[in-house]
Amino acid sequence: MNCEDKEQTKTESHGESAAKGVCPHHSGTVGSSDAMKAHADAAKGCPSSSAQTEQVAVANDPAAKALLQGAHEKTSRWGTHFTGVTADLILNQNGVEYKGKVSLISSKETDVTLDVGPEGEGLLNWVKNQIGMIAAHRGSRSFEESDGKYPITFAEEPAGHPLGRQIIIHTDGMNSRYRIKDSRIQQISRDMGRMRFTINVEEAMTTKDNKFLTTKYVVYYFSGDGKITQVESFTDIPLEMNGVYLPGSRRIILVEAGAVIVRTLEFKNHQAI
Repeated sequence: MNCEDKEQTKTESHGESAAKGVCPHHSGTVGSSDAMKAHADAAKGCPSSSAQTEQVAVANDPAAKALLQGAHEKTSRWGTHFTGVTADLILNQNGVEYKGKVSLISSKETDVTLDVGPEGEGLLNWVKNQIGMIAAHRGSRSFEESDGKYPITFAEEPAGHPLGRQIIIHTDGMNSRYRIKDSRIQQISRDMGRMRFTINVEEAMTTKDNKFLTTKYVVYYFSGDGKITQVESFTDIPLEMNGVYLPGSRRIILVEAGAVIVRTLEFKNHQAI
């Protein structure tokens, strides 16, 4: 999604949701947490209002840009032919189940209904943002529409990092960095205002069309002084339907109010729209 895109959708955009106190990578309400709003903005490629944009002109490194573009093109997405899908949805939070339905129409349009009762509005918003995040990450977009529109260089660092050579995206307002190895993105880091986060991709599957689809990743959140504020673990099991890899299930493990929370989202009875 582009920052300037104002198209109305059934599901709130990541940035809009965060402004209302909800973030796709966090449970419940956000309150005044700038970290959660910043990550929500980053999910759709928008710099935080508190992030500083680089002013120094930087020239593209053709080798760095080619490496990132190759990894982008090897990432599995739904493609322009995707017309949408509906499915039954089951949320399990520490053993308590809630049932509903979901529609994945495009990368910008989703719809979720879930029987959580009036007291479960925060949980419903969390689910909506999880679904919206899945759609945004899996939707079709070209390299030129995303990182390719910014100057790209290699980081100055010693060779031989276990997760691959680091690439820097300049002037995107988020100081985005990627590590790429074996044509696959292994790590993503961003600095946004008073927080930063790093995503480590732990496992990925190879699809039938020889693309990479992430199945397990961990997000580490840091405060401005470098302290860890949250860690979230995601495990996805996709479901193939007519050559398209749809969400089958997602497990999220996180910490909330001093306790470990485990949530699963199960998608069943998929029907093409």
